[in-house]
Formats: sequence, structure tokens, C-alpha cells
Amino acid sequence: MSSAIQGPEDYTERERNFVTWSAVLGYGFDFYNLIIMAFLLTPIQHTLGMTLAQSGLVVSLTLAASVLGGVSIGWLGDKIGRKNALLASLALLAGGSILSAFSWDFESLMFFRVLTGIGVGGEWGAGVVLLNEVWRSHGRGTGSGLVQAMSAAGTALAVVVATFGLAQFGEAQSWRFALLVGGIPVFLMIFVRAKMPESRLWLEYERLRKENQLPDEKRQEKSALVEIFRGASLRYFLLGALMCGCYVVSYQAITIFMPTLIIRDLGGNPGVVRSVTLIWCIFSAIGLFSGGWLSDRFGRKGAVVSATLVCIVGYLAFLLLGKTPYPGSVLGWSLFWCYALWGLGQGSIGVFGPWFAELFPVELRSTGTSVTFTAGRMVGAVMPYLVPQIAASLHDLFTAMMFGVAGAILSLTFALFLPETAGRRFAVIEGKERT
Repeated sequence: MSSAIQGPEDYTERERNFVTWSAVLGYGFDFYNLIIMAFLLTPIQHTLGMTLAQSGLVVSLTLAASVLGGVSIGWLGDKIGRKNALLASLALLAGGSILSAFSWDFESLMFFRVLTGIGVGGEWGAGVVLLNEVWRSHGRGTGSGLVQAMSAAGTALAVVVATFGLAQFGEAQSWRFALLVGGIPVFLMIFVRAKMPESRLWLEYERLRKENQLPDEKRQEKSALVEIFRGASLRYFLLGALMCGCYVVSYQAITIFMPTLIIRDLGGNPGVVRSVTLIWCIFSAIGLFSGGWLSDRFGRKGAVVSATLVCIVGYLAFLLLGKTPYPGSVLGWSLFWCYALWGLGQGSIGVFGPWFAELFPVELRSTGTSVTFTAGRMVGAVMPYLVPQIAASLHDLFTAMMFGVAGAILSLTFALFLPETAGRRFAVIEGKERT
């Protein structure tokens, strides 16, 4: 049985642009809300009388809540629609961030950041699935690469807002200002509600389901949270989660600890960290967009392998030239150029969105894409704990960071076992064995 709707090619350019802008802005503020706390912990501790352990717990619970958001909102995307799931994630992200700005003690801040974390975790899957179902099949990688590149913009915005807030408002109010900025997606919700189309693939599937016109195989399916752990979907989930997780291991081994390395071990200062981070964001954005663009032309697998090889070369450059003290100029510093080269090699994650979406049929797509990505983030979460342990054992943070190359090598290896999907056209009724 087939349906009149075979793919997303019949959307207007106006509709595609609305979806693209929503995904781009949503993910930019998603990443802003994820990273901004790293710049605010000290003023928050002083203002609310929190301990270092309490501030660490707030960050940890926010990350844990993002896992809950990825799973629950991903499932909602298959249950109530991509657009409604995106609205739910934006409401939690914006509302949680605004409420966080008015926190009065540790407990209130923790509760509001958990709400924010749920929204942060759900926004990626909700936005990227709708984007991939609306974009033409031959351009999904480019669209997803553009969205993923907004992580660099979100990081840059966090640096700028935190610096501006501290300079203009002082310690007591700077963090409240920065968290209020994280609530801007509340305006994006109005745009999404008024302008965004719902996925026609999902709408048609729901019509067939409600009219009892689905094939027997589809009528017998259980919840999407069950079906993604069956048959080929289970294989795709495991390989995708491991590929993504090992990428996150490699990514966090460098990015989380680079500021500490620069200031504590290589003679830099907070100003140097800001300059390095802002310029690095440009290289990272180029790498992320290029990964998605290349995946439309040379395949998902080829793009991931190529980007990861650049990442590995970046690690080799670190080993050869990265342990040099700050010479007084960012652009004259070999460490920065190693970091920039490594940043260009981060394009893999720009491919994950379309690749995961193309691996699952329409009724499992939101759940499968979100849960696979979320599980990968959980795998990668081990690195912020492991690097300090290795550094303490070796008495060398730099060497401990270099262990992240193992994540890059493993991510490349797992990518080789996933089927190529570039250019795959979506249909309303698709088999689960999508090889």
C-alpha cells in the first residue's frame, strides 16, 4: 500500500524557509542555554550563596534533564506531531530560562534549570526531524549542517552576552541578564505557531491510522519507544548512538578543558580564552556546515569519515605543536591553529541529523532520531569525568585531553557499519528494514 504523499518535494520555498529559520534560531538558543552556565557559575555562587558542589549539581541535573527531554519530546513528535513537539520544547526551554533568571536560592535555580534542560534536550530532535521531512531529499545534509553550525553561533553569543553582562551590570545582576537572553525563544514560539507547516508525511500517516487504512504490519506496531528497539531499527539505534557518543567523547575531551589548559598551564588569561573561543567558533561553523553539504554530494558515510579524519589530523597537530605557552598573540600561537584545524574536523555532527532521520520510517522517525542522538550524548558524558581522572594520574591535563582521539577513531569505525542513505526519498508507508 502506498500513499499520495511520497516525499517532501511539494512544500513551497516560503514554507521551507520558515522551517529552516525556526530550526536555525531554535538550535542556536538551544546551545546558548546549554553553554551559558559555564560562564555564570561564579557570580551565581556569590549571589545565591551556593557552594561549588551545588553549582556542579545544577549543571549535572540540567544535562540529565536534557536526556529526559530528548526521549520524551522525541516520542511526542511521533505522537502529536513534529510542530507541536517543537512548540513544547521551546516553551520549556524559554520558560525555564526566564524563570531561572528570577531564582532566589539553590533549590529554585535547580528546578528551573531542569525545566530548561528538558527543553534543550528535546529541541534538537523536534527541529531536525521536521527540517528533514520538509527539505528536498537532495539537500537535507546542507540544511542540517546549517542548523548544526548554529552551535558555534550559540557558543559565541554566550561568550559575548556573559562578557557584556559582567561589564554592564556587575556580578549580582549579570547572570540574571544572561539567563533572560536565553528566554528569547518565547518569541520564536509565536513564529512557529503562526507560520510553520506541520509535516505532511506525519499528517497523512495519522489520517491513515485514524481511518484504519494502514497495512497490517503498521497496525500491529507498538509504541515508537518499543519499535525502535526491534529489528533493523535496533541495529541503527545502537550503531548511531555509538557513533554519536564517540564523537561527543572526542569533542568534550578538548572543548570542556581548553579554557583550563590555556589559563592554568599555558600562560593565558580569560581575555585570551574569549578571543580563542570566538575565532574558533568561525572554524567550527565552517566545519559543521561543510560536513552537511559534503554529505549531500558524497554520501553520509563519506562525509563523516572525511570530517573525522580531519579531526584526527587535528589531534596529531596538538601532539606536535599544541603544548606551547601563549606567546602574546592568539593568531601567532600554534595551539590556536591546532584548535582551529581540529574545529574544522567537527563536521560529523552536521551529518547525524539527516542520517538518523533517513534510517527510521515516518512513525518512528522523531523517536528514533531523538533517542539515538540523546543516547550518544549520554555515552559522551563520561569524558568530563574521565579527563580529570587521567590528568590526576599522569599529572598532565594536556596528555589526558589527547585521549579523546580514541573517540574520533571509534566514531569513524561505527560509521562504516551504517547503511548509506543520502538522497533517500521519504514516503508515508515505509518498511522498517531500511537497508
